[in-house]
Amino acid sequence: MWNKPHLLNTLADLLMLAAAAAVLAAAAVWAMRVPAWPVERVDFAEPLAHTRQEEVERALGPVLKGNFFSVNLDAARGALKRLPWVREAEVRRVWPSRLEVRVEEHRAMARWGEGKGELVNSYGEVFAAMASADRLAALPLLYGPPGTAPEVLARYGELIAQFAALGERPTRLLLTPRLAWQVKLQGGMVVNLGREQPKAPLSARLQRFIEAYPDTVAKAAVRPDMIDLRYPNGFAMRFAGGGKGS
Repeated sequence: MWNKPHLLNTLADLLMLAAAAAVLAAAAVWAMRVPAWPVERVDFAEPLAHTRQEEVERALGPVLKGNFFSVNLDAARGALKRLPWVREAEVRRVWPSRLEVRVEEHRAMARWGEGKGELVNSYGEVFAAMASADRLAALPLLYGPPGTAPEVLARYGELIAQFAALGERPTRLLLTPRLAWQVKLQGGMVVNLGREQPKAPLSARLQRFIEAYPDTVAKAAVRPDMIDLRYPNGFAMRFAGGGKGS
């Protein structure tokens, strides 16, 4: 080998590369361990509507350990995602001493269930978070079997558009364990939509009611308490005194 200069040159180059890599590795370990380059500031890419600064500080305090290089970004992201109103979080380093946080908060579309403080976001996901009494009162109430929140929210959106033609607005939508639908309108009237029926689809029964509404419900001397749409060829109106019309 000693009489082959090209092999010696190659070996020398490899040794120099190995030495350089070792130096870089040692420098990286040193940079992660020394107390220099502390994280001096955490900035949010945009203001938060529901999550308070003190909540963020409490969540990040235990995980912002080490310096700019060694802080665990995944741990910081996980701590933020455990906050009630945080749906997604992204944390990145910004040289030389900052962390930038981007948070997607839940956008509450409705209350979910009864008395558990649960809400439904715009993705149909159920989450638990505190909100003001005024905010809660402005949200509709949705309820259904576990795992049905996306379906119930989608149906509620359809009903909003359908009842808008009558000047009505749903405030509560219930999907029973037997998969029957019931909607309560802003004026207090309950519309029992029933289950999907092969020969009389729910959408067809509801459309028939909407078309008949001006000549029935709108002209009734007394507003009915309940509309029953479970009939394949018509609907029934029930009144507070026990009366019934169709």
